[in-house]
Amino acid sequence: MGAEVKILLLDIETSFMVTRVWGLRHNDFIPPSRILKDWHLLACAAKWLDSDEVMYMDQRNEPDIENDKKILEWIWNLIDEADLIITQNGKKFDEKKLNARFVIQGFQPPSSYKHQDTKQIASRNFAFSSNSLEYLTDKLCTKYKKLKHKKFPGDDLWKECIAGNPEAWEEMETYNKHDVLALEELYKKLRAWDSSFNPNLYHDESGTVCTCWSIRRGLVGRCRV
Repeated sequence: MGAEVKILLLDIETSFMVTRVWGLRHNDFIPPSRILKDWHLLACAAKWLDSDEVMYMDQRNEPDIENDKKILEWIWNLIDEADLIITQNGKKFDEKKLNARFVIQGFQPPSSYKHQDTKQIASRNFAFSSNSLEYLTDKLCTKYKKLKHKKFPGDDLWKECIAGNPEAWEEMETYNKHDVLALEELYKKLRAWDSSFNPNLYHDESGTVCTCWSIRRGLVGRCRV
């Protein structure tokens, strides 16, 4: 077997923006001049595929909660080490949000990596009623399903974290870590169905290419390719 592929599951949480608005209609255009506080990173949970540890970092102890450089450095190092990252809706949200904060805070791009998004895998290959993490984990996962907020429903959790509420931060950590565990279980359910899976990352020493992960499980003879 060649060098082990490093696969990172990742989920971030960001703050909301504070803006001036003239009404409550959602289709109102809000120009940048009306932004009173811009968004920043609040928390991140990450896990190497099949490892026992869920890694986590947040902004609760930072003197300036809006200065997210330390947590960005932690995330950057994880991504830089990864060959493949797995997210839910991360190609539209997590990856681009991180890139925006990376460049604002003066980081260079991390080493190149592949990115698989379970929401896009579901959209490409199935006709589920919803491709949300809540729906998909409810239908497909048996151990980890997306958690509902308990003490701080809706956006109250983010509001209370920004306000420095210790109980809210505890709930944020539980919520964020559980999302990564649910994502891992979901990914394992979906990955064999995805025709866009990149086989060039997964091969044995003889050069045999596998898209169904038999080689990584030591079952080369049972590969479906």
